[in-house]
Amino acid sequence: MPATPTPVLTARALLLDMDGTIVNSDAVVERVWRTWAVEHGLDADEALKVVHGRQGYATMAALLPDRPMEQNHADNRVLLAQETADTEGVIPVTGAPAFMAAVAGLPHALVTSADLPLATARMNAAVLPMPQVRVTAECVGASKPDPEGFLKGAAELGFAPEECVAFEDSEAGITAARAAGMRVVGVGPRAAVMTPDIHVPDLTHLTVTAHRDGTIALSTP
Repeated sequence: MPATPTPVLTARALLLDMDGTIVNSDAVVERVWRTWAVEHGLDADEALKVVHGRQGYATMAALLPDRPMEQNHADNRVLLAQETADTEGVIPVTGAPAFMAAVAGLPHALVTSADLPLATARMNAAVLPMPQVRVTAECVGASKPDPEGFLKGAAELGFAPEECVAFEDSEAGITAARAAGMRVVGVGPRAAVMTPDIHVPDLTHLTVTAHRDGTIALSTP
């Protein structure tokens, strides 16, 4: 049988999710959200299936749909403080340091559901450079899976959505990127079920090639 062609995506800008995509923060997320779920009489394992990719208040709204939204926002502020203070076990996704070095001179932005203090704490803990352009929770009025964050990231970089490729690990994030009109590189096991344009187990499986015409080629080895 002939070999399956290696998929290649061509873009002019890259939009990077943080948690699960370039930073592995699963240990902290599990600690904080398990405690919250148990305190609210929820199955912690089921709750953890919902938390990835969304802002905390949106996760709470999905898990406790009858609860007033102002209570979700209040709880979210508490959890953000807890997560920001807890960086034990926060490490880079495998291949992330080399990947961030490869994109350092290319148009790229961070698009994360974390607020800026949490994003800063986790990027520092993982010893990864913070992109100069970033869209954090404070910058948007709606959480992923709403496309607002990705659309803002593209606009701040000065590119149309279709010229951008988003890097994501979660259902909510991939849904948001697709709603923004972007192609997607899915990273890790959570992304696989969403059939992204390219899926890689981690960032060691991706090659970034910058061309003189300003395009960026993304491919698997």
